[in-house]
Amino acid sequence: MPEPKKAKGALTIYDVATRAGVSIASVSRVLNGQGTPRPETRERVLRAVRELSFVRDGSARALSNGLKEVVGVVFRRGDETLFEDEYESFLYIDVINRGIEGESHRRGFDVLMSSVAFNDENVLQRVAAMAGKTDGLILHDRMLSAVGIAQVASIVPVVTLAGTPTPESMNVRCDNESGMRALVRHLVIDHRYKSVAYLSGRGDSPDNRARARIFEADAAAAGAKIEMGPSWEGNYSAAGGASVIASLLDAGTALPRAIVCASDQTAIGVMHALAQRGIRVPQDVAVTGFDDVPVARHLRPPLTTVRQPMQELGAKAFEVLHSRISGVAGDPDVVLPVQLVVRESCGCAQPARDGE
Repeated sequence: MPEPKKAKGALTIYDVATRAGVSIASVSRVLNGQGTPRPETRERVLRAVRELSFVRDGSARALSNGLKEVVGVVFRRGDETLFEDEYESFLYIDVINRGIEGESHRRGFDVLMSSVAFNDENVLQRVAAMAGKTDGLILHDRMLSAVGIAQVASIVPVVTLAGTPTPESMNVRCDNESGMRALVRHLVIDHRYKSVAYLSGRGDSPDNRARARIFEADAAAAGAKIEMGPSWEGNYSAAGGASVIASLLDAGTALPRAIVCASDQTAIGVMHALAQRGIRVPQDVAVTGFDDVPVARHLRPPLTTVRQPMQELGAKAFEVLHSRISGVAGDPDVVLPVQLVVRESCGCAQPARDGE
């Protein structure tokens, strides 16, 4: 009769080594994926693991490596109230976080998430405190100065999203330049719209600045009339986009033929505000977004936008962070490709109106 199995909690790699007839060092190498154990040794270890129903103690593994096997993710939350519970949806952030979680769990790490308010004066202290509980941090958007990032990076490795790399940190982002360039070309060259506006994101966002710079340069080069600046400043939210449109219309401002929004959530707010005033999209004003959040294709009309690989962005951020935690150097500034997604909100479902 086969010998009875021990309770899972009582098993150790010593039991596996005994069952497999190999050294403890060989078991450790197989389980950690280190070195190049002989195929027959690897098979004996894995067979012993199956026979014993051995479940490796993650906390013990982490302790032996000096790791907590936890990564922290920090993002900024808005304070908008125009769209009820908008702050809970985080259309863009949520998809990225799913990518981080999926990749981290695949590597045996847990994720500790926290949000900070935009007006939080103690954000550095909060992020530093979280660093003490983790092996590394992923920071959404810009919430710390370069000096602040350096301070946190002295505690644990740091990866930023939608930022720029520093000597102390790494960054993962999408190709804002090519995405905005393709969008402007489609509106100004393909549709021949003569006036276009850029409804921006938050002014301190590196993504926003990159998109605004390309929008202005390419639209001007194509001969379009440009509208942007303080009166067109949003904050990436639907509430922010709707507020900008309401303010412009209340002031009697004539809208341009096309509005390029810094994010899909902004575009959702813009389309909502236009509909409330009886302004049709795209017949009267074309509207485009940036991100391609899942709901974008279900809007009426469906939203033309630039697709960012948001889940891949999160997964890549963890991958870069995990490499640095493991002591492996890599590219400090990873750029992922984007794609123009043409739907109906830009006017492609009907002939473009020349000269408007």
